[in-house]
Amino acid sequence: MTPTTRLRATVALGLVALATPAAAEDACRALADLRINDVNLLSAVPVAVTDDLPAFCSVRGYVRPAINFEIRLPEDWNGGFYMAGCGGFCGQLLSDAPGFVNAMNHGLRRGYAAATMDGGHWGANSVDARWALHNRVAEVDWGERAVRVTAELAQQVIAEFYGDAPSPRIFAGCSTGGRQAQMLAQRSPGLFDGILNGAPAMDYTGLVGSWMASVVQANTDAEGGRIIGPGDVALIRDHVLAQCDAADGLEDGLISDPDACTVDWAPIACGEGTNEPCLSQAQVDTLVAWTETGAVTSDGESLYPATVPLGSEPFWGLWLTGFEGGGGGLVPVFNQGFLQFMAFRDDPGEAFSSMDFDVDIHPEQLAFMAAIYNADAPDLSGFAEAGGRMITWHGLADAIVPHGKTVAWMEGLRDTHGADLDAVNRLFLIPGMDHCGIQPGPGITSAGFDPLTALEAWLETGEAPGALMTTRRDAEGAVDWERPVCAWPAQAVHDGTGDWREADSFACVAD
Repeated sequence: MTPTTRLRATVALGLVALATPAAAEDACRALADLRINDVNLLSAVPVAVTDDLPAFCSVRGYVRPAINFEIRLPEDWNGGFYMAGCGGFCGQLLSDAPGFVNAMNHGLRRGYAAATMDGGHWGANSVDARWALHNRVAEVDWGERAVRVTAELAQQVIAEFYGDAPSPRIFAGCSTGGRQAQMLAQRSPGLFDGILNGAPAMDYTGLVGSWMASVVQANTDAEGGRIIGPGDVALIRDHVLAQCDAADGLEDGLISDPDACTVDWAPIACGEGTNEPCLSQAQVDTLVAWTETGAVTSDGESLYPATVPLGSEPFWGLWLTGFEGGGGGLVPVFNQGFLQFMAFRDDPGEAFSSMDFDVDIHPEQLAFMAAIYNADAPDLSGFAEAGGRMITWHGLADAIVPHGKTVAWMEGLRDTHGADLDAVNRLFLIPGMDHCGIQPGPGITSAGFDPLTALEAWLETGEAPGALMTTRRDAEGAVDWERPVCAWPAQAVHDGTGDWREADSFACVAD
């Protein structure tokens, strides 16, 4: 009897056979004997229940050449499959990532069989791009293959272990994980029933190549130093909030529609008789380039449909300016590594810097890698035909993957699908939220809303969500305020009389 036959005989009795701890442990260990093409299964180990996680079977291994994965199979299975993406350039198997974003345990806690992978390579951290130097196989794995083959493998292992195929099958990813989400919907439309698509970095060559290079160049002086640094952010933040907070008719510390506000920088620009602190002309020029101009050629042709959003200033330390005392400022790191090792068909290597990027020459040279990395085609026809459902969400204060591209993609999808788009994909733009809801700020973090429950209900009932409830809590965990975030293009509008901290004081209104 082959190992596979032994395993199938074990699970043939159904989940009842796994009800005893001994049977569950035996079935778990038997998974290590599976023989699957191009897969090395390294271990299958029962893991006892903890305060945070249920008991599960941990299956680890790699898909050749280097896609490391883990699959977790809970004893108390809800019948479904939940897979998490990875962020940045990936490079590590983050099985126990906390919270919701790119975290498979979020599904495991709800009884899903769960899986994740490392993108098909090792990196010291998520901004380490050295693995890609002259390594097209690894680039293809990161671009699409790693997430696809892990999903296929996990579903096969789940069926072997439980004796039944999983349903529903849900993928959740943010940032690069969002790019992976869209890649799955477009190139493997039958692999998942539902997709949670957060802050998608769907156009890597446009975003991390052209746009981030423009951000870096606009903030670099002749000596190579920062024009706007961490010490300047508070002044800019307060000025933007003063001019834009009330634009929606409500002063609540949130900029609900950053695209509807234009800031006059003159009141904080340095001049004769100006009180400090103030901004130099070079700093004002940088702000205009960041928040108004964006990535353009020397002739003014747009290279990427987004700018740094107004209201994202509370998060600039991590992404744009660095922190007082050091650290942060990850956009320059992402951009330089990408240009050196990932963006071009032939890698220029460490001699190439962000300042070497020529907006009139280099964007066209990114087309070859764009075909490997990008998932921004405005067409979800295959996913729709397979019955798939997607919830796309994006913070309106995201300074590293600004929401402009996501809105442009949705507009393109509307052109393709018309009114039918509402039955396939819903977009939720969340005021005051950082990239993937990572950092606390004026809005909510990723812990302040629950798109998984909304997606589950959509898959079960067929009724698409018109709004997602969001909750902000204070340092002690008490509810500070609640309000709906409406499905694009509608917005939550205050009724003019109710307590703005109460969700009932808002209604979804479309222009």
